[in-house]
Amino acid sequence: MMSWVIYKKGFKAFLQLEKSLSEHSVEAYLRDIDKLTNYLEANENNLSPSEVTLTHLQAFVQCIGEMEMAPTSQARIISGIKSFFKYCLLEQICTINPTTLLNSPKTRRKLPDVLSFEEIEQLIGQIDLSKPEGGRNKAILETMYSSGLRVTEAINLKISCLYLDVGFIRVIGKGDKERLVPIGTDAIKFIKLYKETIRVHQIPSKDCEDVLFLNNRGKALSRVMIFYIIKALILKTGIKKSISPHSFRHSFATHLVEGGADLRAVQEMLGHESITTTEIYTHINREYLRDTLDRFHPAFKK
Repeated sequence: MMSWVIYKKGFKAFLQLEKSLSEHSVEAYLRDIDKLTNYLEANENNLSPSEVTLTHLQAFVQCIGEMEMAPTSQARIISGIKSFFKYCLLEQICTINPTTLLNSPKTRRKLPDVLSFEEIEQLIGQIDLSKPEGGRNKAILETMYSSGLRVTEAINLKISCLYLDVGFIRVIGKGDKERLVPIGTDAIKFIKLYKETIRVHQIPSKDCEDVLFLNNRGKALSRVMIFYIIKALILKTGIKKSISPHSFRHSFATHLVEGGADLRAVQEMLGHESITTTEIYTHINREYLRDTLDRFHPAFKK
């Protein structure tokens, strides 16, 4: 399907330049389009994007469904195809979008366990502050919970992005989008302590001079390192939950929604592009309300 090569190149440039997606995300989108073009080539001969109809796409979706692919994987492929045809419409390659009525398989979003505020305090309380990395780790975890940062956002946090005197940090999120996020007083205190008593004695490696959190070789921390730090703390506390670094961000949002925070404000702080992503926390909130009724309301008690 030589004719599709040009469209794929254009789509790739669109994702990189217009959408500011990472190389990893761009490659994932292109693999989704490859799956569609391979199917069309095998079943529909040489169709151009403007000749593809909803019927063709429904047959393709049925085909990937028969491969026993997970619903989440199917949904991701369909999402990639929808993005491609939106691009084709924008560039006037197509006059109609054949994906408008294309349905994705129902997926149930698996959410990580939520830590209570007490459990987060218990976890952070297990950090050994007599070691230099202890002060750093406390500052990282306090920051992640205080501001709801993604792990990548925390490890890439820059000193030049700290506005601690006014209680804000500038975060570079997905697609290089920036947002200003409030930061709690405890996190501010431990960042300052780390900067003034530990980091000041380190020699940052090249290109890491502005990175806040460094390892003992003066380089930025890895995502895996944060996972190991949290795993070790979980073992110490004996908390029986499935916890990952993302659990801190997840707990941050859940505690806000449970406390009655406005969903738009939570969306802004988390850096979600769509409010629907943030709405998962309202479902958790409903479970929390039900649990509260079960425990405290006479009509619900068994």
